[in-house]
Amino acid sequence: MITRIHAKDISPELTPEERAEVEAAAAMPSMFDEDCPEMTPEMLQQFKRLRREGRNKQTVSLRLSPDTLQFAKRYGKGYTSFLSRLLDEAIKDENLVRKCF
Repeated sequence: MITRIHAKDISPELTPEERAEVEAAAAMPSMFDEDCPEMTPEMLQQFKRLRREGRNKQTVSLRLSPDTLQFAKRYGKGYTSFLSRLLDEAIKDENLVRKCF
């Protein structure tokens, strides 16, 4: 799926040349091929349904160090989902689990 950004979402820290490059890329037409076909409304609906079905999660409260929270927030919007996936993967590593006990 293609995600478009708006000029207001472009980092102000970019150089003028970088900003021009991003704006030129944003103006380019979307190109679809056999590896990345354009999704039909039916395909999108199926994708949304699958995502909802996969949300078998519970909400819990965790205490994190300020440094850990600040580090996670650097990944931007969705950092709580990132932390959830990170914990899902870490809990499968028996050595890491033992180290943290």
